[in-house]
Amino acid sequence: MRTIRLTSFVVGLAALSLPCFADKPANCNGLPSANQLKNFLQQAPTTGGDAGGIFHGTRMWAAVVNRNGEICAYATSTSDPSQVWPGSQAIAKSKAYTANAFNLDASTAAPVLSTARLYTFTQPGHSLWSLGQTNLFNSEFLAPPSGQGGGAGEIAGGQIFFGGGVPLYSNGKILGGLGISGDTSCTDHEIAKRVRHLSGLDPAGGSTADDIRYSSVDGADVFTHPLCLNTFRNGVFIGNEQPASGY
Repeated sequence: MRTIRLTSFVVGLAALSLPCFADKPANCNGLPSANQLKNFLQQAPTTGGDAGGIFHGTRMWAAVVNRNGEICAYATSTSDPSQVWPGSQAIAKSKAYTANAFNLDASTAAPVLSTARLYTFTQPGHSLWSLGQTNLFNSEFLAPPSGQGGGAGEIAGGQIFFGGGVPLYSNGKILGGLGISGDTSCTDHEIAKRVRHLSGLDPAGGSTADDIRYSSVDGADVFTHPLCLNTFRNGVFIGNEQPASGY
């Protein structure tokens, strides 16, 4: 009888220790909860026109980290998480970490850098090539489709330098980062921008202060990003990624 009771107690304790999508650890004040993220994700595809891409932003993972880089919340736009690309969970969490890791308070006069604006810097031959190898994602902090686990309150790390990650601000002070993944990187950025705006956490310069820039449209500079399949920006069709030139 004692063994049964002890086993039941241990199992119950283990269940309590497993975070779910709705958990919001300490030090996450002012940041969206998982339920809020899901709501914003579901609103975003119809807010601001077509988001482009493959699914038009309707099948997304979202993750939020605080200023310490700890996972505060994560969610999918669908009721069944398995109907969003499973690989996008790690990407969303890594983008959130990256957006937080390379931004400062507005008072520093530093530029606001979405992960889209870091793309060129990290390509071969550019000044931050190999930066992504400096802080690898910890795959222990992934959740199965059931939603149990997932690293809430932990620092999963990971660095990704293409569209979909944006910093989160309140009154010019950075609170953390938001990462979105589940479509093309260009569509990920569009949805990230919209979710941040719906959260009321835009930088001082507004929702487009760190908007994605395309070299084929805006002119080549160090902040530009390549086009994707069916690229839209702010509801306007921009173009398509060029086909491979062959080998």
